[in-house]
Amino acid sequence: MKEFRIGGVPEHFNLPWYLTLKNKEYHAKDINLRWKDYYGGTGEMCRALRDKEIEMAVILTEGIVMDIIEGNPAKIVQIFVDSPLIWGIHVAKNSDYHSVTDLKGSKAAISRYGSGSHLMAYVNAENQGWDNDKDLKFEVINDLNGALEGLPEGKGDYFLWEKFTTKPYVDNGPFRLVGECPTPWPCFVIAVRNDVLENNPDTVSDILEIINQTTGDFKNIPSIDQTISNRYEQKIEDVRAWLELTEWSQENLTEHQLDRVQIKLKELELISEKVSAKNILYFF
Repeated sequence: MKEFRIGGVPEHFNLPWYLTLKNKEYHAKDINLRWKDYYGGTGEMCRALRDKEIEMAVILTEGIVMDIIEGNPAKIVQIFVDSPLIWGIHVAKNSDYHSVTDLKGSKAAISRYGSGSHLMAYVNAENQGWDNDKDLKFEVINDLNGALEGLPEGKGDYFLWEKFTTKPYVDNGPFRLVGECPTPWPCFVIAVRNDVLENNPDTVSDILEIINQTTGDFKNIPSIDQTISNRYEQKIEDVRAWLELTEWSQENLTEHQLDRVQIKLKELELISEKVSAKNILYFF
């Protein structure tokens, strides 16, 4: 049985993986797929791919595109979630900041440099018309738990994270939501190390086929809203709103979609140049 390791964030987007793993669906293809949670998000998973801790990752589009351009020996094989990710802009409940405009020149708490919380702080700054050099400052807090503890203590002034994941902490403290910042592209993709694609392309293809069968019918699973609500401790009405907004995909990024990501990263001066799609995308 082939041993394969995949990484992702422990959030509701990835429930389809949990279901297929629980049902041992990959065993039918002689694959022992093991899941690893990465609480540090995209930056931590980029490092894990580089260090060969995992073969695959379910990862934020902008983060892995930037890291591949910077030398990560991996490629995107498929979109996982086609809809935008809605990032909530959070401050501590007791904060003196009450709007996104108040945050100009303050410090963004980020999980790590190169993470989604880091990159989307730039997107938000552009949306607000801020000067990146003058108005953007950062403090690394490692993960969501770091922000939950750190923001009320003054470690960073605001924190960007997926708004449905953080909704319980807005409802019950210690966060307050002051705005939103959606990604202008499909939010999650599946990335695989180049050496794995060279040596085991059929195994990767089999894994994608299995997960795609589940995501294609995910919203029709009986009582899936209640399952998500119970597992991730979210209100049922929030889960239903999230399901309404979320679409999974069984296709790869188009060159046009990739171009939009690269243009934005270059505008934000997060990459020095665009590269050819063949250096980033892999098609079976």
